[in-house]
Amino acid sequence: MLEWKLLLQRTERDMSGILLILGSGVLLVAAYVFYGAYLSRRLGIDPSRQTPAHEQQDGVDYVPARKQVLLGHHFASIAGAGPIVGPVLGAVFGWLPALLWILLGSIFVGAVHDFSALVASLRHRGQSIGRVIEDEIGGTGKILFLIFSWSALVLVVAVFAKVVTKTFVANPGVAPASALFIVLALAFGWINYRTRVPLAVSTCVALLVMFVAIPFVMRVPVLLPAETWIWVLFLYCTVASVTPVWILLQPRDYLNSFLLYAVLGAGLAGVFFSRPTIQFPMFTQFQSELGPMFPILFVTVACGAISGFHSLVASGTTAKQLNSEADARAIGYGGMLIEALLAVLALLAAVHLHQGEYAALKAAGGPVHIFSYGVGSFMASLGISQQTGQSFAALAVSAFCLTTLDTATRLARFAFQELFQSSSPGRANALLTNRFTATLITLAFCFVLVRSGSTDRVWPLFGAANQLLAALALLAVSVWIGRRSGKNAFVRYPMFIMFVVSLSALALQAWNNLQQGHYVLAGLAILLFALAGVLVRETALAMRRARAGESVSEDEPLLHPQDL
Repeated sequence: MLEWKLLLQRTERDMSGILLILGSGVLLVAAYVFYGAYLSRRLGIDPSRQTPAHEQQDGVDYVPARKQVLLGHHFASIAGAGPIVGPVLGAVFGWLPALLWILLGSIFVGAVHDFSALVASLRHRGQSIGRVIEDEIGGTGKILFLIFSWSALVLVVAVFAKVVTKTFVANPGVAPASALFIVLALAFGWINYRTRVPLAVSTCVALLVMFVAIPFVMRVPVLLPAETWIWVLFLYCTVASVTPVWILLQPRDYLNSFLLYAVLGAGLAGVFFSRPTIQFPMFTQFQSELGPMFPILFVTVACGAISGFHSLVASGTTAKQLNSEADARAIGYGGMLIEALLAVLALLAAVHLHQGEYAALKAAGGPVHIFSYGVGSFMASLGISQQTGQSFAALAVSAFCLTTLDTATRLARFAFQELFQSSSPGRANALLTNRFTATLITLAFCFVLVRSGSTDRVWPLFGAANQLLAALALLAVSVWIGRRSGKNAFVRYPMFIMFVVSLSALALQAWNNLQQGHYVLAGLAILLFALAGVLVRETALAMRRARAGESVSEDEPLLHPQDL
């Protein structure tokens, strides 16, 4: 009996990494099949209803896309480095708290947030969550939300411009590989939309060229100073923001998604061959270098569990390209669950290290370096050299940082245009709502922020701001559903959770920054806290008016009675 116990303990230890991945994968698949189907019924998904991509097709922003292409575009846009950096940093609290938040958060909070934001946008002619807030809460709420969203997106663009610039300077071979993606995307977009070549054929050819050419292209480094790269990136963002989505963004993100799928697939396969053992304890400490576990863990592990940025992607670009409502579940709910699996892999890449090794790698290159090193070690069991696997993982992360950069620019342009839209447009209004003007003004603010260097100091605040954005999106959706059926518990409770988390984090950061004399950061935290308070007050007033018998907006169809 003792021998069997020892064997069982040894097997459990040796298989711990595999069990972590297998258990997470099974839970996420089950959530998609069962809870995803439940949410589809609650949201009244109707494949026969025409989507905004068809109703308002303009060849620029409203363009119907095939489900596979749009899933790749959506996943590439929401993923970025977030589901990698957050779990690696969150591992300092132990692997169990981070894992539980990734799985439970993504299934019951994050994926619900993404899916419901996408559907709410579909019902509002493909417009942003700001429009939902205007219809359900009022014009003041919409203006405050759009200002907040645009400000957060400016910060995202500035920060990721720095990240990509540092990557290009430190790894000159990554820049030509990124340029290869752009050239391939342009060719793929033209072939996909202007010829009769089947999608499967064009995809296979593009992927073959991409994976064969990458090793050769990376041997031709492009050496430019950081200042030049900033100008190049902002020029690229300008073009990407105003170019029709079918020409560049859609095909590039679709092809880039296969790069991340390849890293995810190779990393997961490597786990089963390398059989990594989890070295971190389940729980380390409540108070860490990042701060207390609550609320810091819940704003550090953001994109892998829930991220307000996703609601801007879902309602900003994805809703304008959805071909059929039948695709909404796979893209809105399923896309978040795929990201959760990536977050679990990133967590395993961190916690299979000894804590001393983890600290050394973090000091040497940060969370992305830990992820690349860990995935490289997993891939080494497949016969791929550690260095090749590590470089491949780093390239994938860099490519998705670039994807987040251009998507955030386009979303900021949408928010800016919507902010200045008016029922009585004049010459000045027409200028500000022009997509070229909105893009240039947005990037001008981003450039000032990059040059000032203030993004490094503001970044810790962004995690809380991002989760507050998620709470506000859930607030808008809760009111939208609540005023029609009253049965909105599946979004209302996640909303409460995110308000508690984000407001607690903001209060904590405001206090810490006041104590340290960083009055600007403290003021920003207090301002965001106040903004949330104003929107909650506006929501309470709107609900009071609704209970008094005022009519519900008829701008979009109600949920189907049989689904309520």
